Amino acid sequence: MVHASDAHDGGQRAGAPGGPADPVYTVDELAARAGVTVRTVRFYGTRGLLPPPVIGPRRVGHYGPAHLSRLALIEELQRQGMTLAAIERYLEQLPPDLSAQDLAVHRALVASWAPESAEETTRQELERRAGRPLADRDVDRLAAMGVLDKGPDPDVFRLDGSLLRLGVELLDVPIEHETILASRTVLLEHARSAAHELARLFQEQVWNPYRESGEDPDHLSAMKSLSAHMQPMVVQALVTAFQRSLSEELRSAFRTPPPPAS
Repeated sequence: MVHASDAHDGGQRAGAPGGPADPVYTVDELAARAGVTVRTVRFYGTRGLLPPPVIGPRRVGHYGPAHLSRLALIEELQRQGMTLAAIERYLEQLPPDLSAQDLAVHRALVASWAPESAEETTRQELERRAGRPLADRDVDRLAAMGVLDKGPDPDVFRLDGSLLRLGVELLDVPIEHETILASRTVLLEHARSAAHELARLFQEQVWNPYRESGEDPDHLSAMKSLSAHMQPMVVQALVTAFQRSLSEELRSAFRTPPPPAS
């Protein structure tokens, strides 16, 4: 795992990416510090997720703290289940002049809003935790509800344990598979819209003032604290608003019409 502090120690000191006093890493040193393989570093580079290194003498690529912090951010986003395409879109929206410190802040804020990480589980363990045998149709329904993700191995899944109990309870509810998929699509669409507006608000009201403050350490601490306290408040507000809105819509949809006037 990459730590922000790793970007400020070790390595060679020379004219490096990011500044004359910044550490310089070869691709092997960068991979070792990031806890990934050299192949992964180069793959991210070919996808445009990682900026190219500065080419030094004898055609040796030199990487700096910004590369290390960017790798940490990419790994954090992947732990949240984002695809490489989604990570690419996320990184494209970041200002091009972000320092290693800026990227470390982004990673800390992203991590503070991350849900409980998904875990890998086998079919046998999944059925044990579900408390019942699971047919292929049951697994498909759990996947449609976002409880688990199916991979190339039909007996290994990525599981969101916090949703398993509810998902299992819903297996016996007479709802068609297509209805579950359509419902999830609607929810994801509106959740992304809300997340987009909240991210814009956070950028305008919190992130931009932080950068304008000259990256003051006190402002940074306050921003991280605000982010951590906002997460449960925003989640609860969204849940409460959704519950009330859905209740009102259902009452309106199924309200018994008044009897005709005699």
